[in-house]
Amino acid sequence: MSKKVWTAEPIPDQTGRVAVVTGASSGLGLATAKALAKNGASVVLAVRNKERGERARAEIAAGLPAGDPAGRLRVRIVDLADLDSVRTFADAFREECDRLDILVNNAGLMAPPRTLSPQGHEIQFATNHLGHFALTGLLFDLLTGDDPRVVTITSVTHHMGRIHWDDLDGARSYSPTGFYYQSKLANAIFGTELNRRLAAAASPVTSVLAHPGYAATALFSADQTGPMKVIGRLGDLARLGQPVARGVLPQLRAATGPDVRGGDYLGPDGPFEIRGAGVRRARPAKAVTDPENGRRLWELSERLTGVAFTIPNTPGA
Repeated sequence: MSKKVWTAEPIPDQTGRVAVVTGASSGLGLATAKALAKNGASVVLAVRNKERGERARAEIAAGLPAGDPAGRLRVRIVDLADLDSVRTFADAFREECDRLDILVNNAGLMAPPRTLSPQGHEIQFATNHLGHFALTGLLFDLLTGDDPRVVTITSVTHHMGRIHWDDLDGARSYSPTGFYYQSKLANAIFGTELNRRLAAAASPVTSVLAHPGYAATALFSADQTGPMKVIGRLGDLARLGQPVARGVLPQLRAATGPDVRGGDYLGPDGPFEIRGAGVRRARPAKAVTDPENGRRLWELSERLTGVAFTIPNTPGA
């Protein structure tokens, strides 16, 4: 991919395409939904809080051209930490839509105190990885049509992560940041393993990874503990973080770029991938591309979520 500056302006026309964006009420998710809608897509804002989702919908609608049908924007509730909520969302989506073109697995939780999901999983692993794994699997057969894509948002911090196979929920030893890194590594392994399986089946679906660098978003929230809360505040003060308008570029490229390939990992083009005015293909951690890690996490995720993917072989491919 060229290192020339890439902005949201060259997004191809998305008219007629249907997109689901998780965490679309603020930050990178809102910016993604806004750009897709501006370019003609019908967008489902998959959010935890209905009031915040409606505010986001109104903000997006206000930026559409006069006469543009705001009905292209829908707010639907999903709590990715709760697998029952994910199933309810998926069932409702299937009743409303017979096709899905773009799934952006964007929502995330960062460094809270140790908490368990309704199904008993560590909350970051549950929200950031398991919920998106289940959502992708439950909607996978709707990814049809021209150039369907799954975009999974990870973090440059996945390089610092490891999967705690023998203590997945942090019962023996829990670090808010360490388990955030685990969840982001899981995102990257999932997107890569999904691409591996899609390629083996000659599927037309494209799986792409993206990360925003260090973007100044609400992810540094009041729920965080200790060092991460301090780092978030210092980062803003020191202007280390880049604005959301730039941080969102890698995932917009992943969702719409005509030159994107399955298995791409896209990030900012600046030093250390922390910030940048453009987007480039980056190199994930070695753990991400290890097929054994992919197989192990995939099988574990199917067991923990109860969602089994079916990726049919493409006839004649």
